[in-house]
Amino acid sequence: MMALPLARPNETLSVLCLGAHADDIEIGAGGTILGWIASGVRLDVHWCVLSAPGPRAVEAQASAAAFLAGAESSQVKLAEFRDGFFPYQGAEVKDWIAALKDDVEPDVILTHGRGDAHQDHREICQLTWNLFRDHLILEYEVPKWDGDLGRPNLYMPLTAAVTERKVELILEHFSTQRSKGWFDSETFRGLARLRGVESRAPERYAEAFVLRKATLS
Repeated sequence: MMALPLARPNETLSVLCLGAHADDIEIGAGGTILGWIASGVRLDVHWCVLSAPGPRAVEAQASAAAFLAGAESSQVKLAEFRDGFFPYQGAEVKDWIAALKDDVEPDVILTHGRGDAHQDHREICQLTWNLFRDHLILEYEVPKWDGDLGRPNLYMPLTAAVTERKVELILEHFSTQRSKGWFDSETFRGLARLRGVESRAPERYAEAFVLRKATLS
């Protein structure tokens, strides 16, 4: 499998992270962010969560700060759109995401998957493609009860240390989610192990994405 470097140590990479809910970015792409930082990539990150009300906002802020420690620069933006109702708030959600274009011109966007079973996640993906037409968009995955994991075509190998750090930070910062049956270390580590198998990752773990469109130069 050929490796296509997106950024090398000491190079700057602007990243826009979009998550419907607090913990989505961390679960879907937290290892990728940690891995880039650990490898010396100079990250400029805009970390945006659209539904983080009340205690979820506190969790989202603390978790983002932990995942982005060591980034060259970062901005965290939180909104309070109603969980589970994004398709019915489409105009307001679209306006919120569109306003981000005034602040960032990202090299890569990390967003939800088109085939995600959660309606909020699908809405974010649709609007990402609608509003950012000339950008590299990577769609991450979030495991859940619905069983909607697909067949990714792009992998980010993770070191064992980065994988453990990702799991540790997710469990540390999202105490409101611990009652959910799927929210545990075995889920996060197990999915990373499976994606590591698929990509022959050197240290056995990986995160996976769908890359729908790209050009070669």
